Amino acid sequence: MPLFSDHPASVGETYWQHMRSAFGFGGCMIAGGVACLAHGLLPFLFTSTGSRTVAELHDRMITHRSRVKPLNQSASVDVACLDR
Repeated sequence: MPLFSDHPASVGETYWQHMRSAFGFGGCMIAGGVACLAHGLLPFLFTSTGSRTVAELHDRMITHRSRVKPLNQSASVDVACLDR
């Protein structure tokens, strides 16, 4: 069904690969957001987590774009988040 497959195909992924990648990004965004909220209340906590999360997600997205392969080849997806 094009509604579910057009966008994932445009970035070289199947529906399931794209879901996994999007869930990974979403989880990292949620974790970074919670860290930012905690930092707002307790400024001595998570002093660089929000900015680091944004930078890491940006790097992952740009790196993935340069690795996009046709759908008949497997595309690897890094789901690591906040590992530093």
